[in-house]
Amino acid sequence: MGCYDCCMKCLGGVPYCSLVATLLCFSGIALFCGCGHQALTETERLIETYFARNLQDYITLAYLIQYFQYVIYGLASFFFLYCIVLLAEGFYTTSAAKQTFGEFRSTLCGRCLSSTFILITYLLAVVWLLVFAFSALPVYFFYNMDATCQTITVLTETPASINQLCIDARQYGLLPWNALPGKACGMTLSTVCKTREFRVTYDLYIAAFAGAGITLLALGPWSMARVRLHVIGRGSHDKDRRKAEGFPQRPEYNPAVTNPVLHDIPSAGGDGSCEGTWKEKG
Repeated sequence: MGCYDCCMKCLGGVPYCSLVATLLCFSGIALFCGCGHQALTETERLIETYFARNLQDYITLAYLIQYFQYVIYGLASFFFLYCIVLLAEGFYTTSAAKQTFGEFRSTLCGRCLSSTFILITYLLAVVWLLVFAFSALPVYFFYNMDATCQTITVLTETPASINQLCIDARQYGLLPWNALPGKACGMTLSTVCKTREFRVTYDLYIAAFAGAGITLLALGPWSMARVRLHVIGRGSHDKDRRKAEGFPQRPEYNPAVTNPVLHDIPSAGGDGSCEGTWKEKG
């Protein structure tokens, strides 16, 4: 076997779909966890500075932010290990396992393992769909806040109308209803929107939302690739098992045998005419 054939054989055993899905999942999780963690920290600082004066008003929010940050640590660790395991399982399923396991292309343990990964990946895709929807909530809040600030910028010549434009953090569940001031209106809100904390937090939440979408996009092809490899492995196993157990193979199609009438067709002569002898029936 030459060097070229060896390289082609190695490249043929690479699970390209799983490899692309792994890279997408790594990128999405890194973007979601990194930007989400920093966005939560900036949110706490923003609420503490402009929407709440008393520590007791946002102490619950601070605990929730800390809890979500710990969840992000766990998600990053879990998906990092899970991506590596799935990629290794993809290499195992795609490579030439026949050389290791004799005439069978897959084993019972391998098929059970693939089925387990398919089930876990589908469940993760459903759960991550909820995470994707949940990550859109802070983007919606900051989008409304930014849109209100743009309206204030347009209506700077009418101060009376500007003071009626407010963003109330209590309406979004970020603060309790007895929190003071709990909202920002008019030029105060416009000042908040011009701060670095607001712009950075808004961009971080958008990036985290995009990372959640990339991860969800990676879990879809991953599931389809696992199902495809599982079906191929099952079909190859059944085919090889029939050969090993001595089952008769399907005979090749022979028109002369299938249609005895064709025996009576005269053979063509050397000059292309239909002159010839008639074959006698057996």
